[in-house]
Amino acid sequence: MQMISKTLRKEALYLSHKCQDGNLQSVFSCMDIVWTLYDKIMNWSVEKAMDDDRDFFIISKGQATLALYPVLIEKGMFDLENVASEIGTFHSRYCIQTDLTKFQGGIENNAGSLGHGLPFAVGIAHANKIKKSPSKVFVLCGDGEFCEGTMWESCIFASTKKLDNVCLIIDANDSVGAMVEMGDFAEKLKAFGFDVFDVNGHDMSALEKVFTTVRKMDNGKPKAVIAHTVRGYGSKTMTDHDIWFHKAPNAEELEVLTKEVDEF
Repeated sequence: MQMISKTLRKEALYLSHKCQDGNLQSVFSCMDIVWTLYDKIMNWSVEKAMDDDRDFFIISKGQATLALYPVLIEKGMFDLENVASEIGTFHSRYCIQTDLTKFQGGIENNAGSLGHGLPFAVGIAHANKIKKSPSKVFVLCGDGEFCEGTMWESCIFASTKKLDNVCLIIDANDSVGAMVEMGDFAEKLKAFGFDVFDVNGHDMSALEKVFTTVRKMDNGKPKAVIAHTVRGYGSKTMTDHDIWFHKAPNAEELEVLTKEVDEF
């Protein structure tokens, strides 16, 4: 695992410990996806964070907000210790689910109720099409969100309006498998008019290659990237024990998990 992947995971652990909250399995499964987008793909920087033609990252699976903060910290948007001193406290802008109203740049949407991020992203993409903006919209969703009707309604709208400027990214860590059998995601999305790509969601080189291809495709079809991931990837404890679906580490656990990430 690349050194930056370990750094990001350790920062997420630290922030979860400070606020005593977090869905760390979900955070670890999508961390490499978020970093690759910000580091290699998106037309985004701290200086461009409010530009009209910037690329947008929408986090629909809001339980993974702790995957976004470390990325923005490493990109210079936030300071680690400032975030750590505030996160999860009353009136803090660093919420465990993103809150657009508390930021001028860096955070693009409110998160919380699942199934809302994709409609939001599709709306931005549609507006940008009307404005003839070169902006691209990347939206990270969990596989479990596809139990929500709003997801499929958004897929229909994106295809109907030929929104080739939106990329749906599914963190396919099989969270949904314990609830329902979704069948073949790729075939379903193709039937809804999407170009669909499969990728190892922990292979940054493969992610960069797929996202680079997606970003260049202007063929009138929305894009979907199915990123196959493992919940808790980067820590054997979190991979093996589902209690970490929603659990924050105490001081002793923080030390153990940080060591596991270092040795992974």
